[in-house]
Amino acid sequence: MDNRFTKRAQRVLANADKAAKDMNYSYVGSEHVLMGILMLRDGIAVQILAALGVKAQDMVRDIKGLLGEGDNLIRLGPIPFSPRAKRIINGASDEAKTLGQPFVGTEHILLAILREESGIAAQVLRSSGISYDGVMDYLEEAPDTGETFSPAPDKGMAFSPPVKTPLLNKFSRDLTKAALDGELDPIVGREKEISRVIQILCRRSKNNPVLIGDPGVGKTAVVEGIAQHIVNESVPEIIHGKRVVSLDMGSIVAGTKYRGEFEDRMKKLLDEIKKEKGHIILFIDELHLVVGSGSAEGAPMDAANMLKPLLARGELQCIGATTLNEYRKYIEKDAALARRFQPVMLDAPTVEETVEILKGLRDKYEAYHGVTYSDEALEAAARLSDRYISDRFLPDKAIDLVDEAG
Repeated sequence: MDNRFTKRAQRVLANADKAAKDMNYSYVGSEHVLMGILMLRDGIAVQILAALGVKAQDMVRDIKGLLGEGDNLIRLGPIPFSPRAKRIINGASDEAKTLGQPFVGTEHILLAILREESGIAAQVLRSSGISYDGVMDYLEEAPDTGETFSPAPDKGMAFSPPVKTPLLNKFSRDLTKAALDGELDPIVGREKEISRVIQILCRRSKNNPVLIGDPGVGKTAVVEGIAQHIVNESVPEIIHGKRVVSLDMGSIVAGTKYRGEFEDRMKKLLDEIKKEKGHIILFIDELHLVVGSGSAEGAPMDAANMLKPLLARGELQCIGATTLNEYRKYIEKDAALARRFQPVMLDAPTVEETVEILKGLRDKYEAYHGVTYSDEALEAAARLSDRYISDRFLPDKAIDLVDEAG
């Protein structure tokens, strides 16, 4: 593949491979490439299709109905692209060159699909009133905002950390950007917990959820799932487009030996967040660590005391994560801090739910280790880890077992 493909364009092809596998096909066809575009909700191509009246979910359903199930039941790593799909990939590079674009984006893949007039994908698009000339006209007439075409891979995508929060960028990880770049693992299950957290985030007051559960049950995964929902635009308007930023308390405390150093660093960081006017959702893993963090000799101030006024005034929105014991030991004892948070309990998934989680993660681990995991192997990992590893919790211990076996 041309190394000029943007990250979104690469994700389209990865989505196409997944769509073909999910439908039990032994190859990736032009129709799967179109499905890859439709599955990428933040791509330029799908935005063009939406502007031209196409509903992505409806078109995916139409393609699935047209194709039906394949007969390839064996999963052996990546599957080959059909000759037409290969022509589309090469054609996308040509389209970018024709338009004077140095990088190949999702819109160029869409144009290349429409060039292959006899392909199923092009036929589906034509039946919805989408033509090559229509897409070209849209691209030429779109307002020149600098965002019409896909950005270069090294220039970052939407949700990239703004320059105006340099300190926050230094001491945190932007989960929405990680989700946009495809760096996060897919989330399987936990829909109930994710929905509850989103519901709390949409409240007018006390809109700060704290995830409470044993180590390894998936507290961080829930927050990553929320970041993915935001990127996929499947969240209420009130939190649409917000950045979910994971704060590293250890890095903030590091090197702040004397009284005043930690407070100064923390104050500057919180000032950056305040200036974003509610655009940032702060995720603090191990929330109990903020109680006492940064207290030097004789210093009464800690991170919790700096957060409480901002939480009370609604100037800071925060998601916390901690275990039940630590919540009771540290957070509950501080009534002023505890009442700013809404607890969301996370229980360990069942063996059956863990198997589904492992199936969702299978592609990532197969690609990393260069192996194939059968359904039986995943079921055994969940069942045996539950039976014999008693000091840890599902799904973490089962995922580790699958990783070790690879």
